[in-house]
Amino acid sequence: MRHPDRQTRLRCVRCERPACPECLRDASVGYQCVDCVRESQGSVRRPRTFVGAEVGTRPLVMPVLIVVNVLMFVLTAVQAQSALNNQRSEVFEALVLWPQGVALFGEWWRLLGAGFLHYGPTHIVFNMLALYVLGRDLEPAFGRVRFLALYLVSMFGGNVAVFLFGSPNALTAGASTAVYGLMGAMLVAVLKLKLNPGTALAVIGLNVVLSFTLPGISLVGHLGGLAVGAGLAAGLIYAPRERRELWQGGLVAATTLVLIGLVLVGSTQIGL
Repeated sequence: MRHPDRQTRLRCVRCERPACPECLRDASVGYQCVDCVRESQGSVRRPRTFVGAEVGTRPLVMPVLIVVNVLMFVLTAVQAQSALNNQRSEVFEALVLWPQGVALFGEWWRLLGAGFLHYGPTHIVFNMLALYVLGRDLEPAFGRVRFLALYLVSMFGGNVAVFLFGSPNALTAGASTAVYGLMGAMLVAVLKLKLNPGTALAVIGLNVVLSFTLPGISLVGHLGGLAVGAGLAAGLIYAPRERRELWQGGLVAATTLVLIGLVLVGSTQIGL
């Protein structure tokens, strides 16, 4: 009893322990004590999304990623003493994607670090706005861990595409590869839920057209991120329900290993 000093003739229908009215809760049959109610709530499986995440997960990874990107931009702008020419920063020069630096000097960190750099305020504003719009819907659906994996692997995949098919001496940066990966994931999710894909297709089509027409944009990186994001999202969504998390974790690991293998193969070609 929680209140042994109180007299009562009531009992919990589940554990049959005496309980005062304050410690009893309505149940389908009779009353249960607060301890039994808490125990039963802990044993009830929470509903899951179509990807396997717990329903009701609030976005946390998305705002953290935005903060990290903004802080990186502020750091490069302070170092360069210019927000418009922040690429002159030492940090920017050390992390920007330079294919020859990766192939000849083993600077692999550029394949991920470049995804947290941006050329000027306009570049970061557009990317962070897109990340916010996509992340507020995708993170609750995929869950925090899956969403983070989708973001990072898409970023890595887009940068690997730049490494393999872009100019060896070109310097590229930006979260666009990850953002395009999220666009691909959104399209796959919309098709899975049998919703009208018109809006998703229009957004992707518009961005691809802009990648073709606007100067200074890495079309290869965008398409690479889009392909990797869509493919990975399809694997996460259509993974077998039985031992789903194991399948999904294996898929993320396998995709990452394939991309690493492509970098190794590409490094030999660039080094020739």
